[in-house]
Amino acid sequence: MNQEKREPTPRIRRLQIVSLTLLLICGTINYLDRGSLSVANPLIRQDLGISLSQMGWLLSAFGWSYAIMQLPIGALVDRLGPRITLGVGLTFWSLAQGIGGLCTNFTQFVWARIFLGIGEAPHYPTSARVVSNWFAPRDRGVPVGVFNAASPLGTALAPLLLTFLMLTFNWRWMFVTMGVLGLVAAVVWIRVYRDPEASGLSTEHQAYLAESPSDSAAQLAVQKMTFAEWCGLFAHRTTWSMILGFFGSVYLNWVFITWLPGYLEIERHMTTISTGLAAGIPFACGFVGCLVAGWFSDQLIRRGMPPIRSRKLPIVIGMVGMSLFTVPAALVQSNVVALACISMVVFLGFGASACSWALATAAAPPNRVASLGAVQNFGGYLGGALAPILTGSLAQSTHSFVPALLTGAVIAFVSAMIYLFGVRDPIS
Repeated sequence: MNQEKREPTPRIRRLQIVSLTLLLICGTINYLDRGSLSVANPLIRQDLGISLSQMGWLLSAFGWSYAIMQLPIGALVDRLGPRITLGVGLTFWSLAQGIGGLCTNFTQFVWARIFLGIGEAPHYPTSARVVSNWFAPRDRGVPVGVFNAASPLGTALAPLLLTFLMLTFNWRWMFVTMGVLGLVAAVVWIRVYRDPEASGLSTEHQAYLAESPSDSAAQLAVQKMTFAEWCGLFAHRTTWSMILGFFGSVYLNWVFITWLPGYLEIERHMTTISTGLAAGIPFACGFVGCLVAGWFSDQLIRRGMPPIRSRKLPIVIGMVGMSLFTVPAALVQSNVVALACISMVVFLGFGASACSWALATAAAPPNRVASLGAVQNFGGYLGGALAPILTGSLAQSTHSFVPALLTGAVIAFVSAMIYLFGVRDPIS
């Protein structure tokens, strides 16, 4: 079958757009909920009497539960499918978000954030599996970039939207409002989303999803993953390199996701309103970075580069770049120059993160895409959980954010080298 016959038909294109739109909306809510604590950081510390060090632990509580849940959640997505797992997860995390607005002390808030992490765990493994189910391998870079773009989009909107809600009402009603919005999104996802096998696709549609007509049926009728196959992921160097590589990528991203509003107010002495405006700029750049990286990765594979290399190269370039731009971001006196450097860090960082998820679709067999993506994400969010703790502790002990930012730059560079030299072959 030639290239033209394997292009998506209008019907499958519509279903792809619907799936990606739902993922983008759910992912944006996901990151608005994650970012609510960062936006309300100063007010919550004042209201509940929380120190900088305690806030670091509170910001990290989400990351620890989220990271640990990645190990079983990928297998659940591969066994139960995206519709059920994301529907349940979205409902659970929205309830946890609403409960956060009712907390009256540090311990209660820690538990609310732990439950938020558990509920949000299925979203990205689910998204990777949706892309694997709906898009041919050569076309997955852009859709992976789209669903990953929800991360910087939600983070960019958070300072504007959440600051408005917080100043109009208070930080408690901000949490409750976002919880209700998430419950509405859960209902929409369950009612609208369907996998290809439940959509009555014809043979022509199936042929597009596969690399060739001969394996089109296998592409849709993916066998359920066994526990032995899940364990087998850990026998490959590729898996461990993706775990350790993503650690540094998420670590540095989460330094800025969790601490940027506080950093701008504490270190850069910006007002709450100015911070609300300025903190959104880097993550608007991150939104563009996801789309550009996905497009660039697809161009590489269309020009003949092997799938693993085409997904890995943008990761390495992005992570090296984000580590380099973090150095002047930490050291310059000008707030404008610092914000420009931070914007480049976030642009490159989210682009690298998007290609890390595209790498999972290239490195894993079809029935283990969500599992490999989730295992990689486990490593990433060990870094994500450590980042706010170490950043808060270093800032408190040194009375400056500079050592924390430079530490993040070093970690990101080391992890880039792990991706470069450790990820070479797909998992058989």
